[in-house]
Amino acid sequence: MASASQPTRRPSRHVLICNWRDTRNPEGGGSERFVEEVALGLVERGDRVTLFCAAHDQAPRDELRDGIRFVRRGDKMAVYLHAFLGLLLRRFGRIDVVVDVQNGLPFFTRLATRKPVVVLVHHVHREQWPVVYPGLVGRIGWWIESWLAPRLYRRSRYVAVSTATRDELVALGVDRERISIVHNGTDPTPVTDVERSTHPTMCVVGRLVPHKQVEHAIDAVAELTEFPDLTLTVVGDGWWEQELRDYAAARGVADRVVFTGFVDERTKHAVYASSWLMLLPSLKEGWGLVVGEAGSHSTPTVAYRSAGGTQESVDDGDSGVLVDDRAEFLDAVRRLMTDDALRERLGKGALDKSRAFTWTQTREGFASVLAKPSR
Repeated sequence: MASASQPTRRPSRHVLICNWRDTRNPEGGGSERFVEEVALGLVERGDRVTLFCAAHDQAPRDELRDGIRFVRRGDKMAVYLHAFLGLLLRRFGRIDVVVDVQNGLPFFTRLATRKPVVVLVHHVHREQWPVVYPGLVGRIGWWIESWLAPRLYRRSRYVAVSTATRDELVALGVDRERISIVHNGTDPTPVTDVERSTHPTMCVVGRLVPHKQVEHAIDAVAELTEFPDLTLTVVGDGWWEQELRDYAAARGVADRVVFTGFVDERTKHAVYASSWLMLLPSLKEGWGLVVGEAGSHSTPTVAYRSAGGTQESVDDGDSGVLVDDRAEFLDAVRRLMTDDALRERLGKGALDKSRAFTWTQTREGFASVLAKPSR
């Protein structure tokens, strides 16, 4: 009999996970981390796992890592065609179940196999399509996500990472009973001797793309004139970086906004530990993995309620502050920068909240869904 700490073993399956990126991709983020944690959990249970994603110059085309077979082909758009044809032509070998990770667009795997397909959705992209792809392309993308995909996968089981995402899927026509919620976990905090900064400082951590709205954080530096030594550290890579640098210069705060680019885990956590606040001005977040990471250092978060998943990753008034618009965002930052006692109380709440979610729970939750997938 397996011990309570050991995953239950059963006959091995071959699970194909189709995701647009992996964690080694320069544009990878929290959603990719979720997928790879899930894959590791399946490997622990005896499954063979192939993770198919886009190719990039930070990793080989084919790789076996931590028991997961990585296959990387195509760019951010061609990856969809490569995955579809690979499955249709059986290039991945015998597959028992497919996980179709829908980051706006599905991989249309339902049309390429009769095997069970589980759809993983981090969040619905209604607000992002017109921002990232203005015009016809964005309208087509939203039509695929909102109308075509729910019908194509009408008998498949779904996994959402938050209640907000589940409710958005239901609004698109996905049956509520076919949707399971599996939350993100939070990593154990790396040991760091970094102390809280003696001068006011904030951080933003994530991909540098338009819908992350890092401009709102830069505005806070510019408009909180009562804190002339206030700084902002922006951690992450992305194609929007130069626009953000130009924006900081236009707001007259280029010397107080530091862009670190991609950093290792220890450096990232050192930024969390030294910051007074983390700002998450994203237009949309399925969960907000960075919220828990910052919270593990007693650093509270200010985020938009309308982002969706933040309503679960942030306990408003207990582990951070949720706001409804740009003016409230600025007011919340000002209040927390001014009120040391409030910031400390929220920091304690953020620490407690970060301990409530583990990757073990994530792995077990997803594995239980795959144990009984629908077609």
